[in-house]
Amino acid sequence: MDPHQAKQYSPASMAFLGDAVYSELVRRRLLMAANMPIGKLHKQSVAYVRAAYQARAYDMLLPVLDDAEADILRRGRNSTHTRNTPKSADIEEYSKATALEALFGYLRLTGDEGRLQELFDTIWDDIAADSR
Repeated sequence: MDPHQAKQYSPASMAFLGDAVYSELVRRRLLMAANMPIGKLHKQSVAYVRAAYQARAYDMLLPVLDDAEADILRRGRNSTHTRNTPKSADIEEYSKATALEALFGYLRLTGDEGRLQELFDTIWDDIAADSR
C-alpha cells in the first residue's frame, strides 16, 4: 500500500499491527541466536517487548528517522490514553512504546521491509552492546 493510504489508518491501528511485527522480529532474532528452551526464549522476548525497552528504542531511533517516519512516531505517541497504560509502565514509556509500534505497523503496511529491518537492526545492535 502506498504511504498516503497507510497514513489513513489510525495510529492505534498501526500500533496494533506494529506490536505483532516488532514481537515477531524479536522472537525470530532470539531463535536464530541460540537454540534454547521455550521458557527461556519467552523470558528474553518479554524483556525486549516491554514498554520500558520500547521507549528506549523510540529515543534511539528518533534521530535517524526521516520526516514522514517522525510524523508517524509523533502521531503514535499522541494517540495513547492513560487508562490503557499497563501497570509495568508509566505514561511516557507507554506513549513511546505505542509510537514505536505505530511506526513498525506503518512500515509493514507500506511494504518497506528494508527500512523496517534497518530500524530493528539499530535497536538490536543496542541490545547486543548492552549484553556484552
